[in-house]
Formats: sequence, structure tokens, C-alpha cells
Amino acid sequence: MYSFENELYAKGYEFVCGTDEAGAGPLAGPVYAAAVILGKDTVIEGLNDSKKLSEKKREKLFDEIVEKAQAYAIVDVSETVIDDINILNARMLAMRQAVASLEIKPDFLLVDGNRDPNAGVETLCVIGGDGKSASIAAASILAKVSRDRFMLKMAQEYPQYMFEKHKGYGTKVHVEAIKLHGPCKIHRKTFLKNICGGER
Repeated sequence: MYSFENELYAKGYEFVCGTDEAGAGPLAGPVYAAAVILGKDTVIEGLNDSKKLSEKKREKLFDEIVEKAQAYAIVDVSETVIDDINILNARMLAMRQAVASLEIKPDFLLVDGNRDPNAGVETLCVIGGDGKSASIAAASILAKVSRDRFMLKMAQEYPQYMFEKHKGYGTKVHVEAIKLHGPCKIHRKTFLKNICGGER
């Protein structure tokens, strides 16, 4: 998991950052992104793609990453912005903002996926990076846990949608709730065209 980072450190880079986002697919809620600089000597056991970890393991790793990382930042881009600029642009914006929010400016950026968010840093896109790079995996965990925590809060505010069960994804339960109650404030209206005509 540290091979990308170690190769870059061996080439003379000092602050290698990983970035990833969570929440591209849901029908509700923001998209979150995180950026993490672990540092040369930081090893965190068990880092992996956040989707392959249990909720309990993600929560434990979240605390360890926050404690041990040289620098980290977590940002969200709202459902309103997603509707305005589309989800791809919102994902790229979230990652750019996360990198820009770091207390240390990275000199190299590892990005999950095949699209460069143009964060103003030398960048390598790594397909499946959240399972290959420790710093991308760390960013994936911070983004995923932060988004899940937000959706649990929204479940209390909008109990009729049962966000605690699906975190906003388009499950049968969620779709039926939208059809019954209509969309709420945090629904992505542009994602609902096939469900309720996308009316605002």
C-alpha cells in the first residue's frame, strides 16, 4: 500500500498527498472529499478502500488517520452545487478544495480514478487507487466516514427517508419514500428525474 508513496519519496518529493471522494452515486446529500499527507514515517495498519472495510473498522481508522497524518483536510460540496454543475464537476471541485485546505502544501498528488482534478500540484491518477495507495485509502476513509456521519444526522432530521439504512443511495426503500413524501431539502433534484420528474 505504500509503494507509490515510497517511490515518490525516493525521487525527492517530500509531501505526498492522496485524495479521494465519497458519495458520487447517492440521490441525496453532499459529495465529500478528503486529502491526506501521511508523511514518510507514518504507517497505519489496515488501510484499504473504505468500501471494503466494515463501518467499525472505518471509524477506528478514521481516528488513527486524524491522529497520525502529517496533514489532512475534509470538505463537502452540497447537493445544490451538484445540481448546478453536475456530479463529475462537483467531485473534482471537492478534491481541489480538499487539497487547497491542507495546512501543508503537497508537492505531489495521488488521485483515485482516471481524472485529474487540476489541483495545481503534480499529479498521478491511479485507477483503483484506494486499494493500492495508503494515502488515497486514508483519504477514502476520511471522506466516507464524514459523509456517513452527516447522513446519520440527516436521518434524525428527515426520518421518513430512513437515511440511516442507505445513506442516500437509491435503494428500493429510499425510492419508495421519495415517491411517497416527495424530495426533501438535501435531495439532488437532477438525480430524481426518473423518480419524480426532477421537479424542484
